[in-house]
Parts: sequence; structure tokens; C-alpha cells
Amino acid sequence: MSLLLLTRPKRSSSALLSTLLLVLLALVPLYAYSFADSFIVTLITRILIFAIAATSLNLILGYGGLVSFGHALFLGLGVYAAAIMGFHGITNGWLQLLVTLAVCASVGLITGSIALRTTGISFIMITLAFAQMFYFLFVSLSQYGGDDGLRMASGSDFSGIILTESLTLYFTSFAVLCLSLYACHRLVHSRFGIVVRASKINDQRMKALGYSTFRYRLTVYVISAALCGVAGLLYGNLTQFASPSYMSWTTSGELIVMVMLGGMGTLFGPLFGALAMILTEEWLKSITEHWMIIFGPLIVVVVTTSRLGLMGMLTALDDRRNRQPARASSQEAS
Repeated sequence: MSLLLLTRPKRSSSALLSTLLLVLLALVPLYAYSFADSFIVTLITRILIFAIAATSLNLILGYGGLVSFGHALFLGLGVYAAAIMGFHGITNGWLQLLVTLAVCASVGLITGSIALRTTGISFIMITLAFAQMFYFLFVSLSQYGGDDGLRMASGSDFSGIILTESLTLYFTSFAVLCLSLYACHRLVHSRFGIVVRASKINDQRMKALGYSTFRYRLTVYVISAALCGVAGLLYGNLTQFASPSYMSWTTSGELIVMVMLGGMGTLFGPLFGALAMILTEEWLKSITEHWMIIFGPLIVVVVTTSRLGLMGMLTALDDRRNRQPARASSQEAS
């Protein structure tokens, strides 16, 4: 009996719940069609898009240890890339995507080259400063609405697939999220990702081993910026509106909370964090207009209870469950 307990494969609660969550997300449109609930599609689409943005932040925050307080800059650039091109009559989605990737990667390369030469609070303040610079830049662009924002003329057209259609945008966002999670998994477990994670633990030792950690960190920063820009492109098609507020420091703070709430440095943490934060926010808003008084302490409880947020709680549950058979087998042997 003890041998069977020791050789029985250990099931991971986090893996099972993550798989179940993806299956449920894929079935949301079927639920919406069956119960004629179009709002749920819009709500979950928003969650998927912010999960993509949080996944991009998790690359540098969770795996790289880089606390960026201006990551919403790239979300806003993605929104404005689609809105401004649409304003000038360019609705080709592939071209909008190309411009989004080029702009976000270029801005990420420039800002990252400066910010990554610092660490700690200096890095946080520099990323915040760059985001605020672009925020006030778009506020001053009166041609594109300035502080009032810019309404998108039409949705992004990907060879006849227009993202303003709710189900089309939903499945596109879901597919992009799945691809992002897969790419993130492959990246962080590659040689490149191992160097990035190791530099988070001890950057000086990695430099002593001959690795140019600056180039590794800059590369992952640019990748993160480009992915967040893609989330911005999708978000612009969801809201059909571009506003400088999308790149404000408050939006950056929300992305950080999503990553921390779900679990920094975990693959599905950003998805769980975005889901928990947005659903809880919507639920509390339906109860009271002072929802932030309740929401704030809830975040503090989760983060202080588990170092890895919700995913950390699941991991602790797995560890506790796996220790029980081992303890039982040791008692039988004695």
C-alpha cells in the first residue's frame, strides 16, 4: 500500500485549474448564445486583453525582477496606433499590427536602453517618467482629440476579419492569449530565459560568468513592450476609443496588481490575476460605490498570505496534499 502511495503520480491543482479555466473561457460564447447574454462576452474579452498585457509585464516583473511603473505606455501606443491609422483611413489590420509592433519595440528599445542602466527605485521612476511624457504628448495632440480622446473610425480589418465584431474579437483575444502563454513558457525555459531569471537572482554573478545581462534584459524588455502593444491594439478594437488615460500610471498600477495577485513568475498567474481583479471589481461595483474600500484590503490579504498570490496558494495546497501520503507511508514503515 505504501509503495502505491509513493509511486502514484502527483496531480497539480494549479495545472488542473489552469486547463479547466482555458476550457471554460473557450465555452463562454456558447454560454452567451444560450442565455442571450452579450455582456459576458464583452466582459471576458476585456479580461483576456488585460491578461495578455499582464503576461507581457510578467516577463520583466515576474521573471526578470524589473518593476516597471510605466508599462501601460505600450498598451496606449497599441491603442493609438490603430486609432490614428484608422483616422487617416488605414484600416488594414496587418499593417496596423506591423506599425504597433514596430512602434512599441522601438520605444521599448529606446526607453529600456536608458532605464535598464539603473536599478531599484531609479528604474521604477524612469519608466514612470517615460510613460508620463508620452501621456502628456498625446494630451497635447489636439488633432487626435487631445485629452478628450479619439474615437476609432472603424475596426481593424484582417483580410475580411473585422475585430469590432464581438465574437471575432473574443476568439482573436483568446487565441493571442494562448499563443502568448505558450511563447512565454518556451521563452522562460530556454537558455535565454534561464539567463534572465538567473540575473534576477544574482546579476553580478551572471556578469562574472561572462553573460551580458544588460542585452538579455533589454531584449526581454522589448519583447514585453511589443506584446503589450498587441494587447493595446485589441483593446482599441474593444472600446472603439483611444484615450491618453490608457497609458497613465494608474493603468500601469492595475497591471502590476494583476501580476502580483495572480502570482509573479508563474505562467498562468497574470490570467488568474486579471480574472480575479476585474470580476471582483465588477461585483463590488454592483454592491457599493465605495468598492475600493473593500477591494484594497482583499488584495493586501491575498498578497501577504502567499508570496506567489493565487497560484502560490494552489502550490501550497499541492504541497500539503502531497505531504500527507508521504507522512502516512513513513508511519506505516515505522
